[in-house]
Amino acid sequence: MRWKRFVASVWYALNGIRLAVCYERNMRIHLVAAIIVVVAAAVFRVSKMEWLVLLITIGIVISLEIVNSAIERTVDLVTDEYRPLAKEAKDLAAGAVLVFAFLSIIIGISIFLPYLHVFFKNSLHFHK
Repeated sequence: MRWKRFVASVWYALNGIRLAVCYERNMRIHLVAAIIVVVAAAVFRVSKMEWLVLLITIGIVISLEIVNSAIERTVDLVTDEYRPLAKEAKDLAAGAVLVFAFLSIIIGISIFLPYLHVFFKNSLHFHK
């Protein structure tokens, strides 16, 4: 019986991810960025620690986007008229995603910049 409840909860969670991907434009943007980062990390053969940092960063951004979507839907469920507190709740949730999205860009730059430097340095020497 517990196993069935666990499996059901996993299916509900997967459905939540599916809903976010299907209906949230920003989620699709984050996923495209994540795919680009994963491909770049594979191409540049980043270290194990850098992989871990990138994967944790991607996971946090995607998780925050899902939580943001859940908060927006909950607020919309509670009221369909304009209310300042409802707007603030939505704005705060979106702000949390934005803060970590910018932080993830800084993390990505700090990880990939040395690899890009070596890549372009070697590319310039190759053409001389």
